[in-house]
Amino acid sequence: MPISRTRRNVLMLTAIALVVAILVGIRLAGGSDPDPADLAQPIVSTATPSASAEPSATVPPASKPPADLPVIAYAKGPRGLPADPEPTSVVPITEALRPETRMALYDAPGGKPRAYLPPRISGLPVVVPIVARKTGWAAVLTPSSNRTIGWVPETGWAPEPLRDQIVVNLADRRMTWLREGAEQGRWTVAIGADSTPTPHGRTFVLGRTGTSGAVYAGLDALVLGSVPEEPEKLAASLRNAHTGIHAWTNKSAFGRNVSNGCVRTPAAGMRELLAQLDPGTPVIVTA
Repeated sequence: MPISRTRRNVLMLTAIALVVAILVGIRLAGGSDPDPADLAQPIVSTATPSASAEPSATVPPASKPPADLPVIAYAKGPRGLPADPEPTSVVPITEALRPETRMALYDAPGGKPRAYLPPRISGLPVVVPIVARKTGWAAVLTPSSNRTIGWVPETGWAPEPLRDQIVVNLADRRMTWLREGAEQGRWTVAIGADSTPTPHGRTFVLGRTGTSGAVYAGLDALVLGSVPEEPEKLAASLRNAHTGIHAWTNKSAFGRNVSNGCVRTPAAGMRELLAQLDPGTPVIVTA
């Protein structure tokens, strides 16, 4: 049956009234039309951070070193510094510190200053490998001592890259030269006698020095940061010496424990090392 015009108008008015009532009910309940600009904004939490959140690390401050702090010298190593925690690690060391002026070495990050690291020792420029980092501090291998590190704040200096590494295996009497992890050369060498052993652990090339005598093939020696383990067992002239890597022309020595602690190397290999290695090159002596 067709709907009369009057009834149709009533139905339309009723529908409109229902829609209006629903919208009014929403507003009364606290709803509101969203602002289009608000829809484009990211949701940002305003909650207070949990009290258990991890705080940012604080760099331990460096105390001012006293004026009379000992200075590391060729025959005078540091005292009171910690032992190298990984003395025989062969993981490549890729950075070094070159002090422009003397720098205090501390026994821990924020710890006590124990010695000054000078920019030169016996005329040799000092470049020390960086072996660890912790909360704004760096640990370096120290010269004139064995298996010792010192901590310095990471301010006022920039690290230098290291590309080479020497590994001396005492059991095999073998020395290997690596560059960026790739082997460049390998030689059978002579090492320290049982009474005057080659110091084990991590050290580094301090510099080079001249030699005297035909047995050295007329080549310079590489001076290392390490020193004799028991200097009293050496001749008086060698007690304040450092361990070194040097050429040796007597081939019968290679593969044996016969030196005063130095690593004796074939002359051809020594020429190559002298041409390629820089101060600060890590030298790892393993058992």
